[in-house]
Amino acid sequence: MHYAVTNPATGRIESEQPLHTDAEIDETLGRLAQHHELWRAVAAEERAAMLGRVADLYIEERENLAAIMVREMGKPIAQALGEVDFVASIFRHYADNGVAYLSDEPLDSAAGSTATVVRRSIGAVLGIMPWNYPHYQVARFVAPNVMLGNTVLLKHAPQCPESALAIVALFEKAGAPDGVVSVLFADEDQIARVIAHPSVQGVSLTGSERAGAAVGALAGQHLKKAVLELGGSDPYIVLDDADVDAAVSGAVIARFANAGQACNSAKRIIVHTDVYDRFVAALVAAVETMVPGDPTLEDTFIGPLASGAAVDTLVEQVRDAVTAGATLQVGGTRLDKPGAWFSPAVLTGVLAGTRAYSEELFGPVAVVHRVDTDEQAIALANDSVYGLGAIVRSGNPDRAAAVAAQLEVGMVAINGLQPSSAALPFGGVKRSGFGRELGRYGMDEFVNKKLVVTTAIAG
Repeated sequence: MHYAVTNPATGRIESEQPLHTDAEIDETLGRLAQHHELWRAVAAEERAAMLGRVADLYIEERENLAAIMVREMGKPIAQALGEVDFVASIFRHYADNGVAYLSDEPLDSAAGSTATVVRRSIGAVLGIMPWNYPHYQVARFVAPNVMLGNTVLLKHAPQCPESALAIVALFEKAGAPDGVVSVLFADEDQIARVIAHPSVQGVSLTGSERAGAAVGALAGQHLKKAVLELGGSDPYIVLDDADVDAAVSGAVIARFANAGQACNSAKRIIVHTDVYDRFVAALVAAVETMVPGDPTLEDTFIGPLASGAAVDTLVEQVRDAVTAGATLQVGGTRLDKPGAWFSPAVLTGVLAGTRAYSEELFGPVAVVHRVDTDEQAIALANDSVYGLGAIVRSGNPDRAAAVAAQLEVGMVAINGLQPSSAALPFGGVKRSGFGRELGRYGMDEFVNKKLVVTTAIAG
């Protein structure tokens, strides 16, 4: 078995990376405790400085890093460059704020004593990362943990071996000691052994529900902390007093950026009946202009999907919806050329009980629902096993806030897109997983919040 880069724009295999042998993985596991002891002894200020150098290297090498993403998963080059820049900002954020995030926290205590919570590292943590954002997903796990003094094992997606190696190389260039970030090319059985190893203190997974359930079960079996960032079917609610043109423009980005391959894409667009026809007409017109193109060109907005299997799944989900009575307004078909090409689509009239109603559509398909009231919009938005993010559009901030307050999600944006900020927490509820990443919250997961109570010595 190999990790292979199969260019989704052409269908050609561009590189292969063999799996690590069991002996190689055992050798890595055997050094974990030593590497952690050395790294946690490094002053927090020095750890922060090293992350600052990683941020600088991301900017220096942005073109090469972006080109790798284009090859691995078909991300259009402009979006790949944007991802690199955002990743640099994540490492810079922890370089600038990490020491403060680690500061001691005094607590109220009984008379005659003091109580303080100190934040300390816990050891090696495993990150199982997806292909859709080959550097961003990794950065939001790696940066806070390395700042804490934890060491990191990176098990990247099989499509992304070049990105995995590039990440480790950046840390080496930044002067990180050996073992601060290590890459594993491993299969499921090998990863199960890694999770079970006593020196591995936790595991973070970004991926599917199936993978999350399996990893969560293993982590629980071995009493390891887990953070799971899983699927999403985010609602995008457009109320009747919203700026329709702005709502359409926002929906295009929220749904179709990265070819819709994002856990927090706006996958269910819920529109008040008074503006529904106008909204749908404008959205369909915008999607009709989205011609999937060469991801190496700077003006390409929609490239290929990441794999032929992803195309197969979307085709089946769209077919199921249409067979049950939904209307395919535009697109929704496989394109007849080598690679993983799919025409962006808009579905209306999707019925409960169909796959497109309840499943996550991980690709460029917008499902638009009509509602008559705010209460119906809230009920439909919450009628999902997922609870990652949501967007509410309204001309009345108080009304929008009242709707947002009733949504069963981990994040809500009002009259804007989900913010891309290293300072703000990311995560969901329900079957979208648990735990938070980024900002101060990203340093509160794999950490020992040690309580120290000191009682005054009597006279």
